[in-house]
Amino acid sequence: MASTGSEAAGNEGGGNEGEGNKAAAYDPVRLARCLLRGARVGTLATTAKGQPFASLVTPACMPDLSILLLLSSLSEHTRHLMADPRCSVLMAGTAETANPQTAPRLTVTGLAERVEDTALKARFLAVHPYASLYADFGDFSTWRVKPVAGLFVGGFARAHRLGAAALMPDADAVAAIAAAEAEIVAHCNGDHADAMGLLAGSTGDWRMVTADVDGFDLAQGETVLRVAWSAPVRDAGDVRRELIRLARAARGGRTSV
Repeated sequence: MASTGSEAAGNEGGGNEGEGNKAAAYDPVRLARCLLRGARVGTLATTAKGQPFASLVTPACMPDLSILLLLSSLSEHTRHLMADPRCSVLMAGTAETANPQTAPRLTVTGLAERVEDTALKARFLAVHPYASLYADFGDFSTWRVKPVAGLFVGGFARAHRLGAAALMPDADAVAAIAAAEAEIVAHCNGDHADAMGLLAGSTGDWRMVTADVDGFDLAQGETVLRVAWSAPVRDAGDVRRELIRLARAARGGRTSV
C-alpha cells in the first residue's frame, strides 16, 4: 500500500496479455513524479568556480513539484547556490535486483532560490519531522528548486528526457488540491483516524500530513510513508474517490471512508 515514490513497472514489448498490460502501465512521467514526491534523500550537485560538487540532501516536494530543501549557510553547497543558483538533484528508488543500475532514478535540473516562508518550513517538517531539532537554528533557511527539466531512468534502456512542461502537474489541479488540502487532512485525521493506519498498512497513530495531485503522506512519529493515487487527481471529489478505493482495498472490499 505505502510507497517510497518508485512504482514497479513491467518490461516493455509484446508477448502475452500480462506482458502487454505491464507495458501499458509503464508511464515515465508518472513514475518520475511519484519518485520525486516520495524521495526522502537525494544528491545535490552544485558548482564552485567551474568545479562540480555533490552533497547529500533531504528533499521535500511542494504541491507544484518544486523541490524544497532546508539548508545551512555553513554548508559548502549553500555557499555555492548563493553564488550560482544553477543546480541538479538526483533521487533514486529501490533496485529491482542486486544490481544498483536496476533502480529507477530521476535527475532534476533547475534554479534554486532562498525563500523565507513559514509555510514552506512546515511543509518540509511534515515529511522530515526529525528536522524540527535544528530547523529553527539561525543558519538554516528554506530553499526552493524550480525544475527546468528532468532525466528519468526507469532501468536498463529506459532513459527519458522530460521537459518542465511534461514533468510538471496541471496547474489548475495543483491549485484545487492545495486549496482543499487543509480540509482533506483535517477530515481524514478527525473523522477517519482508524483508516489512516489501514492505509499505512501498519498499526499505530498514523496521521495524514500532506495531500497533492499525485498522492499523500502519512506520518507516525518520525516515520513518514508516501501513498500514491492510482492516477493524478484534479479536485477534492477525486481525492475522496481515491481514498474510498484505497480503504476498500485495505479492508478487503469494505469501506466506510
